[in-house]
Amino acid sequence: MSQELTRRGFVKAGAAVAALTAMSNRRVHGANERIRVAFFGVGNRGGQLIDAALPNEDMEIAALCDVYRPYLEKWKAKLGGAPSIHKDFREILDRADIDAVFVATPDHWHAIQAVMACDAGKHVYVEKPLSLTVFEGRKMVEAARRNNRVVQVGVQRRASAMHRDLGEFVRGGGIGKVTIASAHRLNNMAPDGIGKLKDSAPPAELDWDLWLGPRAERPFRENIAPYKFRWWQDYSSQLGNWGVHYFDTIRWLLGEEAPVSVSAHGGKFAVDDDRTIPDTLHATYEFASGRLLLFSQFEASGVPIFPHGAEIELRGTNGIVYAGQDEYRLIAEEGGQFQDPAPRLESKHAKSTDGDLTRQHIRNFLDCVKSGDRPAADVEDGHRSTTFAHLGNIALATRSRIEWDPKAERITNNESANALLHYAYRNPWTLG
Repeated sequence: MSQELTRRGFVKAGAAVAALTAMSNRRVHGANERIRVAFFGVGNRGGQLIDAALPNEDMEIAALCDVYRPYLEKWKAKLGGAPSIHKDFREILDRADIDAVFVATPDHWHAIQAVMACDAGKHVYVEKPLSLTVFEGRKMVEAARRNNRVVQVGVQRRASAMHRDLGEFVRGGGIGKVTIASAHRLNNMAPDGIGKLKDSAPPAELDWDLWLGPRAERPFRENIAPYKFRWWQDYSSQLGNWGVHYFDTIRWLLGEEAPVSVSAHGGKFAVDDDRTIPDTLHATYEFASGRLLLFSQFEASGVPIFPHGAEIELRGTNGIVYAGQDEYRLIAEEGGQFQDPAPRLESKHAKSTDGDLTRQHIRNFLDCVKSGDRPAADVEDGHRSTTFAHLGNIALATRSRIEWDPKAERITNNESANALLHYAYRNPWTLG
């Protein structure tokens, strides 16, 4: 009995200390005060974020973290040697002088680092896809809310005034009832893809165990890290990597929250490599409002499907929208069988004046850190959009059409499929 009371007291004391530590890290920022930030993951996308963030004079890069030493040394030199460099992100979270962190690590790290950062009192800019599982995404939302932290997700089209105005037009019925929305990932990687390699010793400059983090222990292989993890389902997927950009944009333009059913087909049909995700995939998402979202991943065929370099297509009863990141075209529908053949609206071509969307997205994040407002791509929106990727992967893995309850965030017609909403982390990693 006394041992149990002692244990409970220890747990409560530890929780109190953690809460006080987090509170001490929550500074109120004046309009002209510099925000001190850290970057977790400074390779490919992390380096791009650093470049995009540097013009902000009210931001100071105070620390860098990566498990691959050459990346750290490269960016420390580029930044004049000022930032401290770290292999373990937890060293940075312990610092009271860090206000916010940018998470650009591999996908399987996003949830743990973002949750721990929020609990440490830091604001978070986290790259897409938000999470590796549905369960992780919800835990990230909860961490942001209970700590009153700003969490911006790196779906930068949310910074686009052109997309904002187009969404208002579409949601207002401008092209009639939209019944089909489509997007594609096109990239001809045949025949060799990411290659077929044997396991080997990791480079001396890479902490492979820390790179793996919560995922199962396995030998290093050169076509996994540092970048090609995108083609290994334990660490990412192309539904997550590319699909989330389009899921989020379409969801925003149409005013949708979540699908109610999902099916997917695909496999390794043409590319002979080590990948554990498909080279060819087609996923269909149905909304309760009466429309379909179609996403195709074609990595054995790269010829464009949409005209004018468009990324997405919205097919309405009065017109069609082909939208890219920098422009869109509105094409009038004409009445078909048994209908008036007259055009139903005026065709239009609009170009964006938005400029660099990543820079603007980061600026929005910094402004919200100061004001406390919700950012353009709040963590809840990032979670809902990333859930599309997870459900597509689950439908493919189970070879089934799954029915989704977006409120409970559960699959209702295949209980065994719910086991894929999360996975067991490797010790000692947890979500708190």
